[in-house]
Amino acid sequence: MIARLALFLRDTRGATAIEYSMIAVVISIAAVAGLAMIGPAVLGMFQDASAPF
Repeated sequence: MIARLALFLRDTRGATAIEYSMIAVVISIAAVAGLAMIGPAVLGMFQDASAPF
């Protein structure tokens, strides 16, 4: 049982996938935050453009 636990703790095969998924999460959070910040400005531009119609 201890030998299996030691093998499990030394196993690094899934580490790369976890690292890439963490990078993807950080990029997703940054994208959502950025879009949330510029969203009102874009909405204002579309409302100004549609006002004459």
